Amino acid sequence: MRHDADGALLLQPRPGLGGYAGDVSPQLAWQWVQAGDAVMVDVRTDAEREWVGFVPGALPVAWKQWPGMAPNPDFDQAVRAAASDRKLVLLCRSGVRSVAAAKRATELGLEAYNILEGFEGDPDADAHRGRRGGWRFHGLPWRQN
Repeated sequence: MRHDADGALLLQPRPGLGGYAGDVSPQLAWQWVQAGDAVMVDVRTDAEREWVGFVPGALPVAWKQWPGMAPNPDFDQAVRAAASDRKLVLLCRSGVRSVAAAKRATELGLEAYNILEGFEGDPDADAHRGRRGGWRFHGLPWRQN
């Protein structure tokens, strides 16, 4: 389960399920980034960041790239460079790709966390995102081109 079941703010990381440091709420991730304790890496595609929105200051390192969703051959090198001896908080659309990316970053020897709910959160009953959690839903900084 990617979300805190009762909707409570997670003030501490939750242990990761298999192969990465853990899961953090969007709010905790933002606290860490603001304090300089973590680097945010946005693992969504270039198209998602361009069309849907982005977090100012987050480093764009796609896990998979549009079109075709092929793995990014530069991911390892880029995420190593991004870490610069700080933990990583990884953001995707809903908190799924960022788990895979956090696992890979951990394999590379980095301390990597998944941001729960992602940028847009899970779809609601009408299949619309942005109404059930996510970075934007919580009113955290973001921009759109």
